[in-house]
Amino acid sequence: QISWTPLLVLGYLFYLLLGAMVFQLLEKQAETHFRDQFQLQKLKFLQNYTCLDRQALEKFVQVLMEAWEKGVNPEGNSTNPSNWDFSNSFFFAGTVVTTIGYGNLSPSTVAGQIFCVFYALFGVPLNLAFLNQLGKGLNAHLITLERWVQKPGRAQVQLAIFLTTGTLLFLVFPPLVFSYVEGWSYGEGFYFTFITLSTIGFGDYVVGTNPNKHYIPVYRSLTAIWIVFGLAWLALVFNVGADLMEKFLQLKWHKPDLSLAEGATTKLEDEPEQPRIHIPS
Repeated sequence: QISWTPLLVLGYLFYLLLGAMVFQLLEKQAETHFRDQFQLQKLKFLQNYTCLDRQALEKFVQVLMEAWEKGVNPEGNSTNPSNWDFSNSFFFAGTVVTTIGYGNLSPSTVAGQIFCVFYALFGVPLNLAFLNQLGKGLNAHLITLERWVQKPGRAQVQLAIFLTTGTLLFLVFPPLVFSYVEGWSYGEGFYFTFITLSTIGFGDYVVGTNPNKHYIPVYRSLTAIWIVFGLAWLALVFNVGADLMEKFLQLKWHKPDLSLAEGATTKLEDEPEQPRIHIPS
């Protein structure tokens, strides 16, 4: 038998290196372009407003960055809705226990930070237990569905229905809603959907943060509920994928030694047949 663990480690490292090269190829040039454009805009701003010097402008940019890090959108004015009303706070609590952590909003007070630590300490295991029970419910539904399908290959049909239904409910239709409400393209909405449900949570796209749009009060709360059920579904998909990958590696590398099997067969054929003893009942 050949151990597939070193091959899995090498494959994992190769996958990371491949991702790094592709991301660098796709994003580095665009980043350089945006950086140059930003510097050009700052120079034009200084030329138009000669009463300012470069140091004052850099201080103002720093103020904008600090405001953004504290969850304050620099766009708009003081009439912007609070990031800590009940709906937004409910959404933030969901991002904590699900470990999504967008990064666009975080507690700024010491009391809030300490509470966040202990809230996550108990909330993350509670969320995992809840998702586990939700996953068991989905499995029970799949078993019931399997009983309905009385045809050969019903397991494949069951898996196909599960994947198709979940894909439509959690990956295909939600981007349409986010595109309509947020003004994103469908690709941006699909990107946000997967990045959120996979708990990657970059924070570059977050629902309900545009100060120029009027959202219904329960918009982010409903989004948080959608996230919870989407997490359970995608976690099952990831588990199925991981199981299939492990089985593939075991079948590929844990092959029996054919030479030993052939030798044993030859030995049995060469040996004379032993007399059989009949024991009466």
